[in-house]
Amino acid sequence: MTQTKRVLIAADKFKGSLTAVQVADHVTAGLRRARPGVIVEALPVADGGDGTVAAAVAGGFEERTAEVTGPLGLPVTARFALRDGTAIVEMAEASGLRLLPADTFAPLTATTYGTGELVTAALDAGARTLILGVGGSATTDGGAGMLTALGARLLDEDDDPVPHGGGPLRELVTADLSGLDARLKDTRIILAGDVDNPLTGPTGAPAVYGPQKGADEEAVGQLDASLRHYAGIMGRAAGGRAGEFAAAPGAGAAGGIGYAALIGLDAVFRPGIEVLLDVLGFTAALDRADLVITGEGSLDRQTLHGKAPAGVAAASRRAGKEVVAVCGRLSLDKKALHQAGISAAYALTDIEPDPEACISRAGPLLEQAAQRLAGKHL
Repeated sequence: MTQTKRVLIAADKFKGSLTAVQVADHVTAGLRRARPGVIVEALPVADGGDGTVAAAVAGGFEERTAEVTGPLGLPVTARFALRDGTAIVEMAEASGLRLLPADTFAPLTATTYGTGELVTAALDAGARTLILGVGGSATTDGGAGMLTALGARLLDEDDDPVPHGGGPLRELVTADLSGLDARLKDTRIILAGDVDNPLTGPTGAPAVYGPQKGADEEAVGQLDASLRHYAGIMGRAAGGRAGEFAAAPGAGAAGGIGYAALIGLDAVFRPGIEVLLDVLGFTAALDRADLVITGEGSLDRQTLHGKAPAGVAAASRRAGKEVVAVCGRLSLDKKALHQAGISAAYALTDIEPDPEACISRAGPLLEQAAQRLAGKHL
């Protein structure tokens, strides 16, 4: 048995049951129940999607709020995080699926306009570096709403503004980016996401992510055609680089808002977990740790492609630190875990096989899992 005394908890949320902060709290409680003398440091993490602002606030950023336009055009209160001139804007706060009423989708008309308003609020608050976390969106509008809110003019053949959403982009005739907020040119913008999909095509935003936003086969086809048309018009407005940006990794993130950030805001794409680990001071916390605990609701094949636990494990492995994981359910075998840098994983379903019970009792079950973990690693 090792004599590890310092533990760093760097886990993401358990979607649908626990926030990243709650995960850290329950893991801490379980560890201390098993090993009262253990020293625990919690650093909740996220990959750019839901929970990114909450993780930043837990890590010392100041929470700010702004009234913005939600995905259906109704007002919502959205949060962003700010510290020392760096703002973290989570597009899901303004344009996320979680803002839709139950069983309500708007795949053709949902807008990212509120995300643009949230970016404006961050600039008004003095942001000089802006991290745009993308994921969990209700939208497939290619970021057109965001650009419009920031001053772009997207017009139809009658020189009228094109209506909100991805569907109406087929009516786009003229794109004028000259009116974009001038402060954007002096702002470092980082597009932080966990997917590298292009804008359109078989692996593009409509085909891969449209169905989870309510798009049937016909709507997916309409959105793909609209975004192709949109990219052609935007390319002319931005100097003919439509193909380059539309095919770039991250262009298809969050319904194509990645494309708008790349072509319109001169953003640089980086994996969201890498960005968040940097700004949250993960390296310094890692230096203090003997054992790292990461995790998320489901450890599966998607975890290995840019999700928070994979990023935490990769950074920890480079530092020579052991990493174990907690999760709601586990579908990776030991070989895949070890290849990712995770020595062992503790799933709630190992304690309670009923998935619904795992969700409803996630906190207490996670404490039990942490006790088991402590028995083998501390």
